[in-house]
Amino acid sequence: MPKELWVEKYRPKTIQDYVWQSEIQRQQVQTWIADKSIPHILFSGSAGVGKTTMAKVLINELGIESADVLEINASRNNSVDDVRNSVTNFSSTMPWGDFKVILMDEADYLSPNAQAALRGVMEEYHTTSRFILTCNYPNRIIPALHSRCQGFHIAKVDTNEFTARVAEILIAEGVQPDLDTLDTYVKASYPDLRKCINTVQMNSQDGKLLKPNESDKNEADWKLEMVELFKAGDITKARKLVCASARAEEMEEVYRWLYDNIELFGNEENQDKATIIIKQGLVDHTLVVDPEINLAATLIKLARL
Repeated sequence: MPKELWVEKYRPKTIQDYVWQSEIQRQQVQTWIADKSIPHILFSGSAGVGKTTMAKVLINELGIESADVLEINASRNNSVDDVRNSVTNFSSTMPWGDFKVILMDEADYLSPNAQAALRGVMEEYHTTSRFILTCNYPNRIIPALHSRCQGFHIAKVDTNEFTARVAEILIAEGVQPDLDTLDTYVKASYPDLRKCINTVQMNSQDGKLLKPNESDKNEADWKLEMVELFKAGDITKARKLVCASARAEEMEEVYRWLYDNIELFGNEENQDKATIIIKQGLVDHTLVVDPEINLAATLIKLARL
């Protein structure tokens, strides 16, 4: 029997279990639950911060029957036909309870035409269906959907709380984490808590959290190795590793990672200089033909601090 995924085992199920970053947001969700009704909602925030978890907590607290819930991952089903077929067919029948809920994860993957089709479905079935959308990039959602949804941005937790949550899960699973090793996994995945939990589960063995170089290699290991090199101050080797390993679509994430871990560049003056270099590198990233060369140049500048 396969092991239960820790990310599901420890996913909050109730409003009390959920880790709130905003008291105002907690009160808003409590009001929806008390009223037993919700508007169309657009949850936004970085990957792994709890958007889908919040949506499922809300559905659970409202007591929506499973037959009245449709979950769609728009990163896989994002065409106009997907919207017209699956969403329209589900929404067009009467609910068992007060209303149906369509939970569309990663709605920012929907094409503009598919989003326009979704807007039409939302308007046609607004009396019997509620739509909960999640997205990493709200700027990729068309204005017509924004205007029909209540925006709800979920902020990332700070690194201390992030680390504490992962440590709690490890200890609950009988794993005693070495703090430096745990720090490497945190730095490689922050603010994506889901990713971090999955990674430490894969690298836990016999009550021990393995160091990245002790575990079986996988395609994401370059990020862990990158963290180790940055922590050792070897930015030159880190640059060569990143440029050789990162896919084009991952390179933009590296700039964000550099900024989130700005303390690796030493004192406050160096951190300020590094921030300016990272910012310029990210600006240039959107303009250059070859993002690898731009990233390499940015890392060379950082190595000279």
